[in-house]
Amino acid sequence: MSNSAQAYWRENIRLVVILLAIWFAVSYLFGIILVEPLNAIKVGGVGLGFWFAQQGSIYTFLVLILVYAKKMNALDRKYDVHED
Repeated sequence: MSNSAQAYWRENIRLVVILLAIWFAVSYLFGIILVEPLNAIKVGGVGLGFWFAQQGSIYTFLVLILVYAKKMNALDRKYDVHED
């Protein structure tokens, strides 16, 4: 495998790990582990921990998908492996 391909793969994996860590923090930590302390903060009459468990993790996941697509398009162009 060439140095360019290794660098591309390394950056790709780094991005995936960062995005998965964010998703883990929002869905598992905020929605399950830290739900009680976060519920002390009210958003629209509902505890923040409950909101993260019910909707916040889904919204975050959708945003992470968009971020991943945008970052991967930029990475593909950087390493000249884009398809257009």
